[in-house]
Amino acid sequence: MNHQQVQDQIDQALRQRQADNLLRQRRIIDPIDQVRVRLGDQELINFSSNDYLGLAHHRRLATVIAKASRSGCGSGAAGLISGYTSAHAQAEAAVARWKQTERAILLPSGYQANLAAIQTFTAIGQLGGGVRFLADKLIHASLIDAIQTSGQPYRIFPHNQFPKLERLLSQADPNQLQVVVTESIFSMDGDAADLPGLAQLKGRYAFQLLLDEAHASGVWGENGCGYADEIGYGNLADVSIVTCSKGMGLIGGAICASERFCAMLCQAGRAYIYSTSIPPHLCGAVEAALEIMRDDPQRRVRVRRHASMVRKGLRGSGLSVLGEDESPIIPIVVGSEQNALEAAQKLQQQGLLVAAVRPPTVAVNASRLRITVTSAHRRSQIAQLVSALRNLQSGAVSAKKD
Repeated sequence: MNHQQVQDQIDQALRQRQADNLLRQRRIIDPIDQVRVRLGDQELINFSSNDYLGLAHHRRLATVIAKASRSGCGSGAAGLISGYTSAHAQAEAAVARWKQTERAILLPSGYQANLAAIQTFTAIGQLGGGVRFLADKLIHASLIDAIQTSGQPYRIFPHNQFPKLERLLSQADPNQLQVVVTESIFSMDGDAADLPGLAQLKGRYAFQLLLDEAHASGVWGENGCGYADEIGYGNLADVSIVTCSKGMGLIGGAICASERFCAMLCQAGRAYIYSTSIPPHLCGAVEAALEIMRDDPQRRVRVRRHASMVRKGLRGSGLSVLGEDESPIIPIVVGSEQNALEAAQKLQQQGLLVAAVRPPTVAVNASRLRITVTSAHRRSQIAQLVSALRNLQSGAVSAKKD
């Protein structure tokens, strides 16, 4: 196949995605402040950001980054070469204390953290009778990719439903490592994992629990340390994943686990071994973000209150609203890809930026508006959002009950 044939195939694929309302395109969206952005010549209120605590524009973080960057902007190497500094060690120790684990390891992204964790479990399994991953159907794409590329056997169980999971555990080879993989707050549905149910299973069967707390960090738990801590299961997970790109308003991810697991990760976690470390000046910002979470708990109170306000305001609207009452992720299922795009466009015309999420991120005929609220939104902006959603034309949104 020559160069022109390759280009023709790409053109054909893109045209088909356009026709199916599945074409993904980047748009230049410039921030104005914590909640306002500019798209073209239009100023919009941003209801699509994961900056749940409004820290991405916090002056203290900006000051820490500016001061620390005077001594250099990059790490220059992977952590196992020369890219692990005292700043990294201090930040990792702070994250470990926050998550109440023996150790934490910082990576450039949450995606890489999930990949490195799965790679490490794979290596541990290969020391004995192998490994099998048992994954909730709705886990994040980064976890799915990590599991599939591991080359190890895996099974999927229905979302938050454990009869199949229990059957798989009960029939497992006792010499094979079983790793259950789930999220605490699910990124596309905004609902919570059944951690009490997993705790009961853990009392009866031998397995390791990998818990992705990306969307719970900062919003739930003591000092924002996560949903598991919030409901009294802070020690349930064997490995927890957090990101610095959501509640902390920064970039990066962290694996929080035992001393031994983290030591093994440095031997087998290729996503860590072969990645340049995050810049040292971001390490100081991670510590500062954790301090803000501790010292300003009202940010958690506000974001959860805003989430409840939206859901309360939409009751009786006929909209299909998913998620926990206080979850800042508020999905509204609209069915077709076209409906999702049209609904997002109508909201944009009213000055609101809301993401239209389509397959393959979600299932076919489950396209949705994925609304996110933050502590930085004002009550008047929340009211504006609720009013706009209630006034969407019925043809743009499915008329399913809450």
